[in-house]
Amino acid sequence: MTTSIGKLSKSFFIKLLVGIIILPFVFWGMGDVFRGGNQNVIATIDSKKVSTQEFVNYVNRLNLNKEQIKNLPKTDLLEKILSEFIGRKVMSFEIEKLGIEVSDSALRNMIKNDKLFFKDNKFSRTEYEKFLIKSGITAPQFEANIVEQEKRRQFLSSLAGGIVIPKILAEKEFRKENQNKIIKYIDLDKYHSQNKPSQKNIKEMYERNKNIFFTELKSIRYAEIKPELISGSKDYDENFFKQLDIIENNVLDGQSFEEATQETNLKIEEFNKINAKKESETKNKIDNLSDDLFKRIYNIKLPQSPEIINIDGKYYLAEIKDEVKKIKPMNDPEVLKVLNAQLSFKEKIQNNTSLAKDISLGAFEGDNFKKFADDNGLLVKDYKISNLKQNDVFSEGLIKRIFLTKDGEVNLITDSTLTKSFLISTKKTEYKKIDKGSNEFEQYEAKARLNLINKIYQSYDENANQKYKVEINQRTIDRVKNSFQ
Repeated sequence: MTTSIGKLSKSFFIKLLVGIIILPFVFWGMGDVFRGGNQNVIATIDSKKVSTQEFVNYVNRLNLNKEQIKNLPKTDLLEKILSEFIGRKVMSFEIEKLGIEVSDSALRNMIKNDKLFFKDNKFSRTEYEKFLIKSGITAPQFEANIVEQEKRRQFLSSLAGGIVIPKILAEKEFRKENQNKIIKYIDLDKYHSQNKPSQKNIKEMYERNKNIFFTELKSIRYAEIKPELISGSKDYDENFFKQLDIIENNVLDGQSFEEATQETNLKIEEFNKINAKKESETKNKIDNLSDDLFKRIYNIKLPQSPEIINIDGKYYLAEIKDEVKKIKPMNDPEVLKVLNAQLSFKEKIQNNTSLAKDISLGAFEGDNFKKFADDNGLLVKDYKISNLKQNDVFSEGLIKRIFLTKDGEVNLITDSTLTKSFLISTKKTEYKKIDKGSNEFEQYEAKARLNLINKIYQSYDENANQKYKVEINQRTIDRVKNSFQ
């Protein structure tokens, strides 16, 4: 699979600003996922190979909490981490081309001037050593990280250093967030809910989309890889893992499930046409298979089969033999729920499109704003907004949009999911004042500068996106995800 950097995650240079700080080191044991596969390539960047182990080491250094680790298979977090990792790799290529270096003396000064290692107001070697022990890293590892971070800092500074922000931009940032907005608004919830989807529309949508409503039935098989079968011992010793590595590498090279199990005399367990709830077509429940092991096997994708799975220190070779999809009927409760939600969403879009067109034609000017409310059994409410955090009616995102409206304007505002929609009539705007010599003004200057810098980074990011070709080994990413299921 070939993709651009931008498709992995937009603006990775901007995201890397956060990564300039020293990351805590927490090792939570992902390395064993790749026993025997450490030489696998997870990505190539302009034909330069990036090893799986290098990515694993990077992930191991991130401070992921238990909940994040647990949800890795269900979210795109791992892809986001990979995107940042690739962004760092690309940045290192750029740094190398520019010849950015950090001298030994500069490194020593950075460490000696870090107050984290101070005792009695001066650098303490003992405090430094304590930090290394607590973090679980060596001095060369830590110093290499410091050098890398400093190079990135210099690189980013070279892109946006020396920018002077005009005071008018700081004032503009202040006015965006500090104003009194006096408005009238109509909540459109009742308006959108007036028209319930008809049976005809439900049926038509089902017929057009019924292929997406299905129950997946998979035939699975697995075999426990016991030490006595592959190494002649009952212990999970070095010889066992050596033999396990051989099996895994053979599978990665294309060996079939039959070939792998025949060579090692593994006992095969098999279940045909079962759904994700461990039920057969006759609704019989599978009881002699643990939930954890079943889930891991069931989530294997056909192109990835077979695959080695580790559950609670035991190892299994597993695969999906085949899978079929059975279309659910229209009267299925889950199907009806989705159809009604889709039709309601579609109706909202149509209603909002019509309202937006009416606004552009001046249909809500003068008394027509209240007339629309009366005609549809809705209420016009008066409201005053004084800050972005005033979220008793509107979310912060919607308030930001209201703050951008001009006096006398009528606007339709919605959140990103169309959950909430409002008609807004802006009556009056009162702008607050700020002392240009105050600390608060300096904060808005910093904010304006950061916004401008982000635009510069985004521009560079777009350039890098065109410059570098990235190829991702999706199978390896899936293996990492599956290891947490």
